[in-house]
Amino acid sequence: MEEFEGEVHPLVKSSRRCVMISSASEFLSLRYTSDPRYYERAAHDTADLRTWLDINGRYPEPRKRLANNKNVPLEVLSVLAADPDPGVRHMVATKRKLSAEIIERLAMDKDDSVRLQIARHSNASTSVLATLASGDWEMVADAARERLASFEDGNQS
Repeated sequence: MEEFEGEVHPLVKSSRRCVMISSASEFLSLRYTSDPRYYERAAHDTADLRTWLDINGRYPEPRKRLANNKNVPLEVLSVLAADPDPGVRHMVATKRKLSAEIIERLAMDKDDSVRLQIARHSNASTSVLATLASGDWEMVADAARERLASFEDGNQS
């Protein structure tokens, strides 16, 4: 894979719209452009698993943006859920498509904001919510208790 050197990737310069992001350098070009059309592609276009993992492995700065992409696969979200940066883990916790395993792992996160996102997550199980409801930080516990109450009322939202 080619290195990103701050210049616009050739595929970004072309007028043709790519169906997939083809490389880490293309993702970076899309992410750091001032043109909203291309910036949106970094948030919405897909890539193959190798490209996502290459971005994550070689370029630590855009990991939050990587997690923010609408099409990033669960395999990559699982890697990002273990990221040392709580901001990256927080971004992962906001994703609707999280697996039960990722939700359970993030529910045990040391960062309060990550656990709060999981307490509010629409796919958090009652067992995850019960664990969070008994936690130390009142804001997380309250959010988890509210979600548990909605399960009891039949409003699982």
